[in-house]
Amino acid sequence: MLKKTGLLLFALMLVGALLVACQPETITETVEVPVEVTRVVTETVVEEGETVEVTRVVTETVVEEVPAEPVMEDKGVVLNWNFSTEPPTIDPSLATDTTSVDIVFNTFMGLTSSDPVTGDVIPNLATDWDISDDGLEYTFHMRDDIPWVHYDPTTGETTQVVDEEGNPRFVTANDVVYGVKRTIDPATASTYAYVLYNIKNAAPVNTGEEGVTIDDVGVEAIDDFTVKFTLENPAGYFPSIAGMWVANPQPQWAIDEWGNKWTEAGLINTSGPYVLEEWVHGGNLTLVKNPLWPDADSVQIDRIEGVMITEDSTAFAMYENNELDTTGVPQAEIDRVKADPVLGAELLNAPTPCTYYYGFVNNKPPMDDARVRRAFVQAVDRQSLIDNVTKGNQIPATTLAPPGIFGAPEPGTLGLASDAEAAQASLQEYLDEKGMTIDDFNALGITLMHNTSEGHANIAAAIQQMWKDTLGVDVKVENQEWKVYLETVGKTTPIEEAPHIFRMGWCADYADENNWVHEVFNAQAGANRLRRNCTDANCSDSTASEFDDLTVQAGIEQDPAIRTELYAQAEEILAAEEAAYIPIYHYTTVQVNKPWLTRNNPPVGGNDFFRWTIDADAKAAASQ
Repeated sequence: MLKKTGLLLFALMLVGALLVACQPETITETVEVPVEVTRVVTETVVEEGETVEVTRVVTETVVEEVPAEPVMEDKGVVLNWNFSTEPPTIDPSLATDTTSVDIVFNTFMGLTSSDPVTGDVIPNLATDWDISDDGLEYTFHMRDDIPWVHYDPTTGETTQVVDEEGNPRFVTANDVVYGVKRTIDPATASTYAYVLYNIKNAAPVNTGEEGVTIDDVGVEAIDDFTVKFTLENPAGYFPSIAGMWVANPQPQWAIDEWGNKWTEAGLINTSGPYVLEEWVHGGNLTLVKNPLWPDADSVQIDRIEGVMITEDSTAFAMYENNELDTTGVPQAEIDRVKADPVLGAELLNAPTPCTYYYGFVNNKPPMDDARVRRAFVQAVDRQSLIDNVTKGNQIPATTLAPPGIFGAPEPGTLGLASDAEAAQASLQEYLDEKGMTIDDFNALGITLMHNTSEGHANIAAAIQQMWKDTLGVDVKVENQEWKVYLETVGKTTPIEEAPHIFRMGWCADYADENNWVHEVFNAQAGANRLRRNCTDANCSDSTASEFDDLTVQAGIEQDPAIRTELYAQAEEILAAEEAAYIPIYHYTTVQVNKPWLTRNNPPVGGNDFFRWTIDADAKAAASQ
């Protein structure tokens, strides 16, 4: 899945408002108390036949309303979290990025899940599953006790959803079928539908091929709590895909009633350990524990109060002020954190299965020439970037899939290494053939784009300088807010609006190369943000290449050794022969966690807040 990393006056005002929102709420009431009031009274009286004025002091007791002592609202156990950006969506069919997936993962249940330590597939909504002898049919047996629930933000009540006849709704096989088909239906416009293409007829239906309909997709409800998938080809990793958010059961009745608004607070129906309490777009998003979830007793954190701070430095300042329980460490702060005895003890720096890369728009001149792409690749000094900018012990990457993914090459064994002389020669060969000077090349206006982030900006500035120093190339750097950015770097954005180079990251949905080179870069069956082998400028169609054929063949192959070799060939073609993108580094987690927070870092899938715990007393004591 896509990875994002975590007007000055306006920014400061916004941050101030969010900081206030993070503070504990108090409830102020009034009470009636007796109060002695002394006043001077002047009266007219008649004494000995004469009218005179008499002044006297009167003390009396009255009842007045006065403010009571402020009472702290009991919110239960609260996780203060930074989503880092506005989630583009929390619709399971439409989510593609880590921010959105984190929310979906905690509010909906998939058929399977992953072990938070090993990444192995484990039961979730499904209790177990059967596989046919030919490997083409997967039958999942489901729990029958997972309710669909609705949270009312005005009353704070979570209630079970009922049908038209007043019967309580539980998650059924039909809800799974609806969710899968809704993702595949081209009318939904799910950009992640290709993940389900190994389901029979999913690809032709999603791409609008004539002669097949949504009813032909290979998913069916055998009974209320048994669902069967029929595949195009055997795929041993299919149980992982069956648990992904795009295959989640979905509430058809709510979607039919509310349309695109169905995911808003107060409208959404969910099935997971948390419900959506509030979503202030661009500001904050709050999840609260679902008391009707059958496993609710195992969920210790009552609320996730999330802000959307894009500036790494601001988020880190909030962490140091005990306003966030965990956050990433800004690049500029890593040395200080490592040297600080307190922050150093709170630091986690460990490998994680994600890869940071720059993609070329392969059909936009001059990036439509492999010699230019190769020059830009080999001009990047990855180790220098890690040592001097990111500083998180990341692993230099020359191919896509990181260690720990089945079929991934050993780092540095394939692809293009940093080589300044080779980079210069490659660009010069292109210039000579075109009869261009470097000034002519610079006049083309090469643009690098990244989503808004201090960390991404620092990396872009360093690589921009490498290209200037090594190649003499001037590259303009631009940035966009995450949701807009995802649209801009899509393969069907008009070519004149697309950047020449874009930043992206990929994190494991499941631990198999099929999720990497095939689902990310295959020109026909993957996201293909690189616009490889496009038949037109906006890449509405594409042709297959040797690389594409290899990733398809590897996905079908059942022999693990042969699969590994096929994926190695594909990685080499993509990274070296085509030089279609720049693998930069394999991620490490560089985060700090408060000592009162016990959390994990799942190797695949979203953050599982429902498995985390907080020592509320320790947190409260630190905040006093």
